[in-house]
Amino acid sequence: MNNQSEFTVADAIVKELVQAEVEVVYGIVSIHNMPIYDAMLREGSIRMVTARGESGAVNMADAYARATGKLGVVLTSTGAGAGNGAGALTETWNSGTPLLHITGEADSNYIGTDQRYIHEAKDQLKMMDGANKSAYLLKRPKQITPFMKKAIKEALTVPTGPVTISIPTNFQAQIIPNNQLIEVETVQDPKVKINIPADVAEKIAGAKRPVIWAGHGVIASGASEELQTLVDNIQPAVVTSESGKGAIPENHPLCIGNFAATSQVKELLEKSDLLISIGVRFRGGETFDWTLPVPENHINIDLNPNAFNRNFDTLYTLVGDAKAVLQEINTILANKEFHPDPAYVDEVKSARQAVRDDLRSQIGPYGEVADIMREQLPENTVLVTDVTIPGYTWGNKLFDIYEPRNYLYMTGGGIGQGLPMAIGAQIGQPDKKVVLIAGDGGFMVNAGEMITAIQEDAPIIVLLFDDGGYGILRYYQEAAYGRRTSVDLKNPDFVMMAKSMGFESEKVRSVDEFKEGLANAIASKKPYMVVVDVEAVGILEYKDSDEYIASFRPKLG
Repeated sequence: MNNQSEFTVADAIVKELVQAEVEVVYGIVSIHNMPIYDAMLREGSIRMVTARGESGAVNMADAYARATGKLGVVLTSTGAGAGNGAGALTETWNSGTPLLHITGEADSNYIGTDQRYIHEAKDQLKMMDGANKSAYLLKRPKQITPFMKKAIKEALTVPTGPVTISIPTNFQAQIIPNNQLIEVETVQDPKVKINIPADVAEKIAGAKRPVIWAGHGVIASGASEELQTLVDNIQPAVVTSESGKGAIPENHPLCIGNFAATSQVKELLEKSDLLISIGVRFRGGETFDWTLPVPENHINIDLNPNAFNRNFDTLYTLVGDAKAVLQEINTILANKEFHPDPAYVDEVKSARQAVRDDLRSQIGPYGEVADIMREQLPENTVLVTDVTIPGYTWGNKLFDIYEPRNYLYMTGGGIGQGLPMAIGAQIGQPDKKVVLIAGDGGFMVNAGEMITAIQEDAPIIVLLFDDGGYGILRYYQEAAYGRRTSVDLKNPDFVMMAKSMGFESEKVRSVDEFKEGLANAIASKKPYMVVVDVEAVGILEYKDSDEYIASFRPKLG
């Protein structure tokens, strides 16, 4: 594995990463993780990406995992370093990203002693547990191999999510035997039949007004082709969750898309005789805080048994991998005849157009901006939307996504994570264009990661919509109180800042200038920032549904 004869805990960590086919590790080097970095250097096969902050490193690993379907790995320092990553870890927990966070810890004999050992936290394990799916502390150096295997497996096991492992600093360079742990697992018979109840198949085949709600589970299982087959057979309305964008090409005539919280979709659900939800969490913002009407005939497909009746009642929950379940359903339905109601198909197509027309009527020139993006950018572009009005109002809806894993957004709602996520996605998908929609307020949170994009040769395109403040919070404050405070910001000259970091950059003040600016960015082979002067192009107010605002306002007093 390396030129030295002694095998250490750090070597064992790297050995397990290699066996797990990890290609990239994001992180920040520290005196409390140097042995692990050195072990990676000696092993030689893992790319090490140095972020400018632990939060950004986690975001990069998160987006890398989402964009590729692989395990994300991040390596941070102890105490404050691990804590810096905690906020971004809550994002990975919200998104269910399979991610391994390796962090140092105080020397084993100082943990919990309150001696103020360097970088000591009062209870690092508890802090990490609160931000992760789970968190573990290595207590016996010679058990590092099963410890690593367990953590990696847990991160990848449904419900997937981030797992933190803390490795005391004095353990990392400790010499241990280089012996083998071989896991012998019973291989399931691939011929085992998935049992779909007969009446489930009958309800699907007999539905006259079916709706399919596709979530990230479709993407995670690689079930897009199977979903397409089912859609072609039963001719349903297809709604996607935000994280399900791209599960089916969004230019499909029956794909309404990420417009669940609209009056048109609400009406379709009220009149529907069947809902098939596939790998959907049903988040509050997409369901009018779980008040959308769901038909009694609700068939739920999910690999996580805890999805059963979690947010909406189901008549049947089929617990299994979406791809395998849909394959079996399609096999059963292949022997049946379908007679879709042309009137219902036309109604779905009309609803698809109506939700888009309604949105365009509210956003003025930004409908044209969305059109320009879709016309100029390659079909397989990866779009990342940060928490900003353009992202929330039209970026997550009007920019059609045609392939799985080509749309990433802040599931947990934390601002400023878009830039490092775009970098991670670009590293994971180097042959695709990666475009970030960001606002000025959130962008400054992790602006230092721009130099990471330069150092890692990640030619991302940043579309920075500058409205001089936290635009969404302006809206919420005024909606709740009729006044606002602490939301107007003094900003740098973003073009100068970008150029100082090594980006190419320009400012645009009209739709026509945006069209030219985006073309310049696409033609460039370097990281590029287009700064959109929102005041000049047109102030876009964030508008939520009346139902959502009605439920939101009492929470603020």
